[in-house]
Order: sequence, then C-alpha cells, then structure tokens
Amino acid sequence: MTTSLADQPSGSEVSTLAIALGANLPSHCGGPIATLIAVRPLLEASLRQWGQGLSSGPTGFRWSPLFETEPVGGPPGQPPYINAVLVVDGLVAGLGADGARAAAGEALLEQLQALEHDFGRERQARWAPRSLDLDLLWWGDLSCHTPRLQLPHPLWRQRDFVLAPLAALAGLAPEPGCAVIALAGRPGWPEQLG
Repeated sequence: MTTSLADQPSGSEVSTLAIALGANLPSHCGGPIATLIAVRPLLEASLRQWGQGLSSGPTGFRWSPLFETEPVGGPPGQPPYINAVLVVDGLVAGLGADGARAAAGEALLEQLQALEHDFGRERQARWAPRSLDLDLLWWGDLSCHTPRLQLPHPLWRQRDFVLAPLAALAGLAPEPGCAVIALAGRPGWPEQLG
C-alpha cells in the first residue's frame, strides 16, 4: 500500500510527523482502548511542548480511527492490539543540519518513552505485549540512523497496523487481506472509517 502522507518536502519546509500508537495490555486507565483515549490529550500537549523548540510548532493533529490488529512477532498467545496513527501537520524544523533535527527527534523520542513509562510500559523483550507503544514513523524528509532513533521507521511500510490507519487518514479503505478490524468511534476517540 502506498500513501502520499509520507511524501514530504525537503529541507526546512513545512513537514509532517507521524506517530504510531498501540497497546494490548491494560494500564492504570483500564484496557488498551481506555489507555489510547487517556494518552491522546497528553500526547498532543507533549508535542506542543516539544514543538516550542522549532521555528513553527504543530498546527494540526490528524487522528486515525482505532483498529484491532493481531500481534506481529513476539511471544505467542498475546492479546490483540488496539492501534492508531497520529499525523502532526505544520512542523518547520528551522534547525539547520540534519544533526540538529536528529537531536530534536531524539528529544521527542524521550518524551514519548516517558509517556509510555507513565502508562506502565516495561521494556523486557522485543515485540512483547505492552500497555502503550508510541513509535515515531517519520518526520518530513529527515533521515536519522542513531543507536536510539531510526527515521523513517524501517518497518512502517510492512505493518498492517500502521498502513490501515494511514489509509484511513488518506480517505482510503485498508488493502484487501489486511489483518485489521476498524473499531467504531466513541467518546474520547470519535474518528471512524467514513
């Protein structure tokens, strides 16, 4: 599946940032859906705070509907995940070299990991069940390959749990055979497939 959401202008022009959200274990808020609803305003606030260091912070937040997906990798017998994608519009890096942008990306990664921790995320094993997972997918045309951060995310184009929410944001239905179930909108997460 190809989506134009990731086609970004180069340099310090306006660009988008994309974040994948997922959970398949309960947190202090309740089940995975309750967790994603609870983290939503906190994530927006965190992104606004982080964006203050840029020449132009976020101008818009586009949230996908929620999807139920089967786990990919990890130990067998995991419960299904609840997934979504957030696309943040209007970010202008204004930081010059990619090294400065990578440092800003790593600062955002720290904020995202702090939110994960606040919702009980424990990093025990790769692809293990989790109470909250926040993955940076891309930030405009930034190419970053540090030990802590890889942008664009190397696997985002291979994951139905990312592609289906992105397709929904682009006004498209998930690809046939895509192993996802779109969930109805609800208070705190009104978005749904059109």
